[in-house]
Amino acid sequence: MRKKALIIFTRVPVPGKTKTRLMPYFTPEQCAKLHCCFLKDIAATCKEGQAEADLYVCYSEPADDDGEESFFGRTAGYQGGSGRLGKIFGECAGYFPQEGENLGQRMYRAIEKVLERGYESCLLMGTDVPEVQWGDIRLAYKILERKDVVLSPTADGGYYLVGMKAARKEVFEKQTYGHGSVLYHTVCGLKSKGLSAGLGKERYDIDTREDIESFRDRMRSCKSLQKTETGKYLMRTGKISVIVPVYNEKKTVGRLLEDLEKIKERCEIIFVDGGSTDGTPEEISPDFRLLCSKKGRAAQMNLGAKESSGDILFFLHCDSELPERPLEQIRYVMKDYRVGCFGIAFHSRNFFMYTCRVISNHRIKDRNVVFGDQGIFIDRRLFFEMGMFPELPVMEDYEFSLGLKGRGEKIGIAKKRIYTSDRRFPAGTIPKLKEMWKMNRLRKKYRDGADIKEIARLYKDVR
Repeated sequence: MRKKALIIFTRVPVPGKTKTRLMPYFTPEQCAKLHCCFLKDIAATCKEGQAEADLYVCYSEPADDDGEESFFGRTAGYQGGSGRLGKIFGECAGYFPQEGENLGQRMYRAIEKVLERGYESCLLMGTDVPEVQWGDIRLAYKILERKDVVLSPTADGGYYLVGMKAARKEVFEKQTYGHGSVLYHTVCGLKSKGLSAGLGKERYDIDTREDIESFRDRMRSCKSLQKTETGKYLMRTGKISVIVPVYNEKKTVGRLLEDLEKIKERCEIIFVDGGSTDGTPEEISPDFRLLCSKKGRAAQMNLGAKESSGDILFFLHCDSELPERPLEQIRYVMKDYRVGCFGIAFHSRNFFMYTCRVISNHRIKDRNVVFGDQGIFIDRRLFFEMGMFPELPVMEDYEFSLGLKGRGEKIGIAKKRIYTSDRRFPAGTIPKLKEMWKMNRLRKKYRDGADIKEIARLYKDVR
């Protein structure tokens, strides 16, 4: 037996009974799967220190009607778990159920039971801190050599780890949990009893949607988090809202509806009509949500964004043709970026349309500027931080892109291409070239501060 012990203190990962503060953002089943990911990440961390401390898993007592035995197996006493919990932590861990009427009593009793086995020090740690490292745990043991109690704080004012050399009821007496001053009150209570307390490494716990959003942000700068079970799961589960502004698109909407039909069960899809007079709304299936707005692509997209619920907003033009697995393409880009797009392509074999494709795609890489027909997708919070699309008659995507560039936001590019209509470009090589030149000059006029109404008049609506 080693001198040190570590208790993993966990709730049963049963849908509807774990991570309930994440509902309804996550379904009960997703909450349970996320908790399982926490357990796997904690188990991987514990394996790094298996030579330094004995491991125990203290779990909430299963209920007969919850189907929990299949997760925990028969884990009474200190025997190895035979269920899925045993597969996660292994046969080297000891397993025993929690005892006590409230959280404080259950934590105290777990530490007391383990210390009774003759250990010199014992740490108890929760499971909703997937970023914890073995170095954090080692630091806590080090602090405990000179302090009566060690507490490792969470960023929200609580603590994820508590340790002691002798079972101290004072740590848990007259304490409530789940608020932002748990750590402060605990430390003050210990000092009033003449006990010394040291603080370990601060980490983030995951209890709310905001916590998940924060974790996803950290994943973009810390690639190692993308390799964790929690990171991989959260990359797969980011909710995408597809927002499609439409106006007199009866001729094109049918093709897009075929593409969206394939993904409708895995994302939120919102059409926003700007007062079509050609019967476009009647073409849109009741399976999709349809909103009505004043005419104007920016106003329509902004309304769709405000009515959406996704973590990622995907603004899609109606004359676009989606590549295979578009949602997976988006999520892959968004693990590293807060904003991204698809490359653009045309079905036309005309040389100048190919030139337009090359120029458009290189514009993203070389100048960090993206246009709406490339399918902009963006982190929800960033979109609203930007103030949404500016409600201009034209150039709303260009102005929005310039704003992103001004903030220093890099634009990620999906591997696959969106095919878009070349209906703006007239037939014939020379007319196409003239149209490309005209669009370039209009953007120059906009940058130079020309009247946006005059630019809109010259731009013309091709529908």
